Amino acid sequence: MESVWDYPRPPALEPVARPIRIVFAGRVVAETSAAFRVLETSHPPVYYLPRAAFTGCDLEPAPGRSVCEWKGEARYWTIRAGGLVAERAAWGYPDPTPPFAAIRDHLAVYAGAMDRCFVGDEAVTPQPGGFYGGWITGDLVGPFKGGPGSMGW
Repeated sequence: MESVWDYPRPPALEPVARPIRIVFAGRVVAETSAAFRVLETSHPPVYYLPRAAFTGCDLEPAPGRSVCEWKGEARYWTIRAGGLVAERAAWGYPDPTPPFAAIRDHLAVYAGAMDRCFVGDEAVTPQPGGFYGGWITGDLVGPFKGGPGSMGW
């Protein structure tokens, strides 16, 4: 078991050993064995896939930006597939800070906006709250930031 309370702050970046798969509109829209995950205290991991892994969908720039004190400025993407649209369902850091340079040209996806997201063969649960984009797997122990009353953690 892995406790999110053992994750560091500032966050750590590590390669992912298991394949990652994202399903939207009933089709695989992204798949890779070359993902990274960001591990931050109290958060389930956020998975970043190479942009080239998104072969089963169209990606369109979406309005808005946000800033992470650790990774830099994020830009958002809309995912279109099979006639369905997931607005601002993905984000990435086009010019990340040096410790996160490996996730340049990578995108993370809100699991709750997709049909299913998988780490290996396991379907993930989205991080609670809708603001953060972590993916919860069965080997994680919380509590997880994002739910009611956790914004001040």
